[in-house]
Amino acid sequence: MGTVHGTGASVTRPENDGEPGSATAQEAASGLGNEIIRFTRLIAAWKHSANDDARAADRVLLARLVVGGDRRATDLAADAFLDLSTVSRQVRSLVERGLVERHPDPEDRRGSLLTATAAGREAFEHYKRIRDTKLAALLEPWTGEDRYQLIRLMARLNDDLVEHHQPRDCSGGSTGTAAKQGESQE
Repeated sequence: MGTVHGTGASVTRPENDGEPGSATAQEAASGLGNEIIRFTRLIAAWKHSANDDARAADRVLLARLVVGGDRRATDLAADAFLDLSTVSRQVRSLVERGLVERHPDPEDRRGSLLTATAAGREAFEHYKRIRDTKLAALLEPWTGEDRYQLIRLMARLNDDLVEHHQPRDCSGGSTGTAAKQGESQE
């Protein structure tokens, strides 16, 4: 194993970085765990440096509504892996700002469905353009094959996480519908 420095943390990586198939499952798990922690911290720092934290919740909920269509708040909470009380507060703010609207659920008039408004769809597309521009700049020096492999392997990892892990249901509704459907537009 080798150590990589220069990012505010040292990270242990297999010495055989370029030799596919040589890491054991345990070595891969350890290395992947370290990289996930590092990735999570780097993304948080990236968002913080761009003063992007304030609207992260907007992006998550708007993505679910724009990409996946109308939903009840309970389903939105389950799909976003968030507590219903948290989603209710965030939805209230989105409604007040004209990004989301409520309308009666045709299947159950006691409940309501949430819908992204035109302004909400526009805000989602704006967030998505900013994200895509930042990521494109980051990935520009990579080869086309490396970019393709990154997307393929991230999708596979996400699919396997959904398959092997049932997240706790925070809302009382269905769990992880959006994750199973691949809605990762936030």
